[in-house]
Amino acid sequence: MSETRGQSGRKKKSRTRLAHAGRRPSEQFGFVNTPIYRGSTVLFPDTASLLANRGAYTYATKGTPTTRALEEAWIDVAGAAEAVAVPSGLAAITLALLTALKAGDHLLVTDSCYLPARMFCDSVLKRLGVETTYYDPRIGADIAALMRPNTTAILTESPGSQTLEVQDIPAIAEVAHARGACVVLDNTWATPLFFPPHERGVDLAIEAGTKYLAGHSDLLLGLVSANEKWAKRLRATYNAFAICPGPEDCFLALRGLRTMELRLREAERAGLEMARWLAAREEVAEVIHPALENHADHALWKRDFLGSTGLFSFVLKPVPPEAVAAMLDGLELFGLGYSWGGFESLALPFDCASYRTATEWAPGGPAIRLSIGLEDLDDLKEDLDAGFARLRASKA
Repeated sequence: MSETRGQSGRKKKSRTRLAHAGRRPSEQFGFVNTPIYRGSTVLFPDTASLLANRGAYTYATKGTPTTRALEEAWIDVAGAAEAVAVPSGLAAITLALLTALKAGDHLLVTDSCYLPARMFCDSVLKRLGVETTYYDPRIGADIAALMRPNTTAILTESPGSQTLEVQDIPAIAEVAHARGACVVLDNTWATPLFFPPHERGVDLAIEAGTKYLAGHSDLLLGLVSANEKWAKRLRATYNAFAICPGPEDCFLALRGLRTMELRLREAERAGLEMARWLAAREEVAEVIHPALENHADHALWKRDFLGSTGLFSFVLKPVPPEAVAAMLDGLELFGLGYSWGGFESLALPFDCASYRTATEWAPGGPAIRLSIGLEDLDDLKEDLDAGFARLRASKA
């Protein structure tokens, strides 16, 4: 929380909150930004304080002024009761699940989840005695039919990873809470700015800060936020694991926070324009973007979301793999790589048919996920246009 003058009591707009959240200049000798606190040991003023663990900070695994500044800022942004920072988005997923689950529990997971999350469920959680069932991401309130007496958590992701199905989170939350289950949401695509998770019924919300929060493809970070019911349990689990991020990464995340909405709004504008441009291409069979009117879940997206981002997918009409490779390998501005949300545009061919178990992925052609960065759109279109020319020449 920052120290701004002339408080009116009115809740500030998101851009204002992003500019000020997590800052306490009076505690940092007047410097605007909380500096990087490197260290492990914290000294106590006397024996009584040490034995009682009295103090704002007791050991660096439990936090420093740098990490706490980020956590306080994220509490504000996410509308949460508590938040913790961890070294990666996947670490955020695993921490949230381990907060909600114990041996003998049953977990429901959307079939459209991030693949490493599925791998964690099928390996580590299975070894710990947790059974996982995957469900159709469009199930909505019908998820009640999959609930068991020992179903204690539901892992959702909306829109889904790569395939971008939008889930009815409020409906799922209503069913889950009636049975005493915890709702966990991977909210990385929208961030809390475009989907306020705890207002929509989510108990534990996950953010891969590596993506839009960082914004510059130069750090790994994850965050988990909790509502009032799950706040203490989240903090206790975090303290037990001590999976704390580096102070430099927290500092960079705080820097990215200040401009996150500006970058998200530009990503929304550029992503939609590029999606509509691709939809008009003769080589493209389908563009998968929830904010497009022809998306199967557009009405749900429009009801629950406050915006869209620069990440979406499209499906090519049937062509051989060599043609897709020719298209992608010659791109000059789109990098080929994982992650997204940075300043640079990325392309990623994908096929999730081999691991989807509750739903079938058969789009009818090769699929490519795009992350639209901050380059000029005319230049990006020119790059893709040349790629399409290579695709046509390769299949001729």
